[in-house]
Amino acid sequence: MKYDLIIIGSGPAGYVAAVKAAGLGKSVALVERAEEGGTCLNWGCIPTKALLKSAQVYTYCKNAAQYGVETIEPKADLQKMVARSRTVASNMNKGVQMLLKRSNVEVIKGFGRLVSPTEVDVDGIVYQADNIILATGARPRQMPFMPIDHKYIISSKDALSLEKLPETMVVVGSGAIGSEFAFFYASLGVKVTVVEYMPQLMPLEDEEVAKTMERVFRRLKIGVMTSTTVKSVTIADEKCLIETEGAKGSQTLTADIVLSAVGIKSNIENIGLEELGIAVERDKVVVDSLYRTSVPTIYAVGDIIATPALAHIASAEATRCVEGIYGVETEPIDYSIIPSCIFTTPEIASVGITEKQAVEQGIEHTVTRYQFAASGKAMAAGDRDGFVKIIFDKEKRVIGAHIVGANIVEMLGEVTLAQRLGITAEAISRTIHAHPSMYEGIAEAAEQA
Repeated sequence: MKYDLIIIGSGPAGYVAAVKAAGLGKSVALVERAEEGGTCLNWGCIPTKALLKSAQVYTYCKNAAQYGVETIEPKADLQKMVARSRTVASNMNKGVQMLLKRSNVEVIKGFGRLVSPTEVDVDGIVYQADNIILATGARPRQMPFMPIDHKYIISSKDALSLEKLPETMVVVGSGAIGSEFAFFYASLGVKVTVVEYMPQLMPLEDEEVAKTMERVFRRLKIGVMTSTTVKSVTIADEKCLIETEGAKGSQTLTADIVLSAVGIKSNIENIGLEELGIAVERDKVVVDSLYRTSVPTIYAVGDIIATPALAHIASAEATRCVEGIYGVETEPIDYSIIPSCIFTTPEIASVGITEKQAVEQGIEHTVTRYQFAASGKAMAAGDRDGFVKIIFDKEKRVIGAHIVGANIVEMLGEVTLAQRLGITAEAISRTIHAHPSMYEGIAEAAEQA
């Protein structure tokens, strides 16, 4: 059978592209070898957030007396937390299946491989399409000095479904994945140490954010080792021996489990790229502004191209790609305005450039801050950690914002939209914000500018 469009991969890029194309009246097939919804929905963003919510509830229960609530001693049941997390992921998966069915997208189960510019082989059966989108996503990166065995050295996927809590854990890498799992397991009483190669915790975040979160981690008794290289991980007597090199010289750490959170690797092997001459550079498929590869009928979006590996970016690229294929006029994605979040407690939310980047780029700028310690809402909630930090250019327009605090990810929309539309500090400060609220902090920070 021939389709207008075949998409390989059903993650946040793939299924969004399929639904978008189907909505434009096109016949669409979606090839998926595993669960609909991809890694993010089934083994990433969604189940991780479910676990983090369980940790948050557990923490609230432990501290209930501070709120005038008497409780018996709470107990963290990891198996029940994991079961709830899997149920959440399963329900989301069913939702995607229903969406695809309602959109008349045909789902073809199996491993998809390009065999020509208009043909895809799925486990021996060849399907044709006028255009093909590659949305095969990524998987945890393996390092030769730290081979994942899924028992002692685990991946983020393994970390979602441990059968029992280890006593000790070393997390290698402090990006969003490493930091969220470090926080989760430390909240449940595991002695966690985070090892980061870069000079600061959470290396992509603003320096003030990183310093604040390092204090939070240390308060949780999470060990933080920055500017530290892991040389090797070996197993002896059912323990992991982690050889490191840092400011204090060589050290050997011991842990029950090592979580490798050192990034991701694109799923581009054995899908026919080499045979068709599709250009690849540094593990990423090369595309133009319309996400077209070096073969004009084949496109690529999401984690397999050289843009930030975030689910919401993948979905935006998928929409833009489909619109480009079918001649829908739309604006290109502005990659300088990409929101990102880390769901520890407190949460971290950012968009645009950091203060350090503004200095390095020679941009005339103003930095303003609002501390949640001054917030009535934060004080009432008992969550005073964090701040709002906004970076304005010389016209007093937002070019970056960095927020740390309790449940503040939902606040990010205002500053993201402000940056996209070029809204001034005055316009933000003159907009009435509800009181008491956390997002009053954005207006307060804007008023300072």
